[in-house]
Amino acid sequence: MTRVDRRLATGPGGSTAGSAADGPADGPAARATRALRGGLADLLGLVVPVACGGCGCEDVPWCPSCAALLAGAPRRCERDAPRLDLVDRTLVPVWAVAAYAGAVRSAVGAWKDGGRADLDRPLAAAMASAGRHVAGVLGQGAVQGAGMRAGRGAPPVVVVPVPSTAAARRRRGRAPVDALAAGVADGLRAGGRTAGVGRALARRGGADLAGLGARDRVRAVAGRVRVRRPEGLDGAVVVLVDDVLTTGATLAACVRGLRGAGADVVGCCVLAATPPRSRARAAPPTGTSVPDP
Repeated sequence: MTRVDRRLATGPGGSTAGSAADGPADGPAARATRALRGGLADLLGLVVPVACGGCGCEDVPWCPSCAALLAGAPRRCERDAPRLDLVDRTLVPVWAVAAYAGAVRSAVGAWKDGGRADLDRPLAAAMASAGRHVAGVLGQGAVQGAGMRAGRGAPPVVVVPVPSTAAARRRRGRAPVDALAAGVADGLRAGGRTAGVGRALARRGGADLAGLGARDRVRAVAGRVRVRRPEGLDGAVVVLVDDVLTTGATLAACVRGLRGAGADVVGCCVLAATPPRSRARAAPPTGTSVPDP
């Protein structure tokens, strides 16, 4: 059992690093807390206008129409990312919740760089659904890797968020992808896997990737992603998490680093994936441009 395994081996219902604390989900205290939060949200809405983070609909932070965009089953999208096939010449499975277009694109921009931390909850809930799906895929052995064993012999899964640069964390006051990683870990546990978040990667500053092509993105991240404690990842089963998949250059750099430390990266989950060029030309995405993590 690796060092990471020992840290996570608390069982599907146990509290793990980076996940929400376990406790009564619907007891009197939880109901009172929800009622208080709802009252405070209503009061705040009288003072500060509230709008949907996706479509801008007034008086609701996240409308049902935008929520429906994240409600479908996650789809495999690694073949749409030209840089992912450069990882040991092997495609890494990537599941995306939605297409990075329209209201989803606007929501990601508002969430990451528009101060809309209130979207953590719905976006993490969408990623939890993806985590449950991936737990089922791992249990069926539909992708290769040591993490495919199901049942009591299944190893813990370390959910690793793609790191932001220090400058991006200072600008935003947080690392938004951590919330998505916590959602994936929750979903994996709901699907019967022992899982927890491990912030195993760090990233040095570099050029903003927004607007760069595939080759320029590879050069921009080359040598800038490192594993924090390689000795703790040897033999660990890892699922990577990011917000948006574009060319796959950042994910590929993270996969290389983790595999170099001995980890078994069985797949990646992203909130949204850029549509292939043919589809993008047919229906140009709208919304706010999102800077690189």
